[in-house]
Amino acid sequence: MGAEASCNVTFKNRTTTGKARLETDVLEFRSPELRLSIPFKQMKNVTSRGQTLFVTFALGAASFDLGPAAAKWADRIRHPRSRLDKLGVKPAWRASAIGVSDRTFLKELKQSVAYLSIGRVAKESDAIFFGATKAAELARLERLRSALKPNGAIWVVRPKGRPEISERAVMAAGKAAGLVDVKVVAFSPSHTAEKFVIPVSARPGSSNPRSSKS
Repeated sequence: MGAEASCNVTFKNRTTTGKARLETDVLEFRSPELRLSIPFKQMKNVTSRGQTLFVTFALGAASFDLGPAAAKWADRIRHPRSRLDKLGVKPAWRASAIGVSDRTFLKELKQSVAYLSIGRVAKESDAIFFGATKAAELARLERLRSALKPNGAIWVVRPKGRPEISERAVMAAGKAAGLVDVKVVAFSPSHTAEKFVIPVSARPGSSNPRSSKS
């Protein structure tokens, strides 16, 4: 998830107080007087001096008084994490991808894991990437859970801002399948991904086995 901070921003000789948010590939700011959305790829210069982040882009220059976080934000903008880094992909993984249509991602994933099954769920998967576009499709989560390693994860990849499959619906379906949500990342400009895992207490060998459905 993105970093967020309340701060003062100076842009075109005007200073206003609002909320800045650093997402995967964009820096945003919102206040009653000013709204900025600056993609990293459009930034011409990014520096930090003291407790201030300075960004130059097509519309001019803006300074963000972020306090001690200024240097960290500048570094994250200059060296953004890859999608696979955000998803925690490991070379030794046995992974599955179901309903995921992003060919670029599938190619990246196949080149980065030991084994990838596309279109069919592999037993004992370290990770299952499940693409869904409607809430009704989420009923598959319980069956997908049975193919996971005890410490594995299911990533539900869904379109952003679509009422047919809201965040609330995804969270409810995960809970109904006996899973817990632990992370959300921006999968792409059009999609988001929620990570679900089997609760530690419900994994084989737990000293206190307990179903999350109880």
